[in-house]
Amino acid sequence: MTKQHRSIAIDGPSGAGKSTLARRLAETLGYLYVDTGAIYRTVGLYAFRAGVNPADGGAVIPLLKEIQIRLAYGADGLQHMYLNGEDVTGEIRHHEISAYASAVSAIPEVRAFLLAQQRALAEEHDVVMDGRDIGTVVLPDADVKIFLTAAPEARARRRWLELRERGQETPFDTVLRDLLERDERDTKRAAAPLRQAEDAVLADTTEKDLEQSLALLTQIAKEHLGA
Repeated sequence: MTKQHRSIAIDGPSGAGKSTLARRLAETLGYLYVDTGAIYRTVGLYAFRAGVNPADGGAVIPLLKEIQIRLAYGADGLQHMYLNGEDVTGEIRHHEISAYASAVSAIPEVRAFLLAQQRALAEEHDVVMDGRDIGTVVLPDADVKIFLTAAPEARARRRWLELRERGQETPFDTVLRDLLERDERDTKRAAAPLRQAEDAVLADTTEKDLEQSLALLTQIAKEHLGA
């Protein structure tokens, strides 16, 4: 069957700027932006509210049958996450939910639960999808694959500034420590670990600002799409 839609997969570690750059790239190309990290954060939020250990598969897996997740795109053009009908777009961005998202994402049953939903979006739209296993697992046949990264200190500073803008005062050392711990979990988990796909283009933005980084990703995308 002929592939009807184009897809761009952007993977990379926490704090690399995937969400911001993927959203801007999607706007530039007229594609749908899909933030898969927000989907895992929504599951993590449910586990947090349920008071369970997010790393305990035996506790998390039974919760999946209670979870209904919906993505919607509002007038603001942003992806809104709905958990059992509740808009949790803001709540899933709290710092403590990051650890919950990372932990539940290491559970194979959670990944399987969300895989079909992610692939369906790529079958129905031209998409820019970001995450940690998009080019390796979710969309292995993506038209463009980019592995976005930056030095840990640069990523931590970006995340720290982002949290401050949201009114969440978290010490920089705490943000850096949590980021390094998440890198460790994400790269060494058994289920779909974070790694660069063999056919992905490496984009290091350590020395680049937002506009320079966007220009780099746009150039890579257009070269591979033949635009």
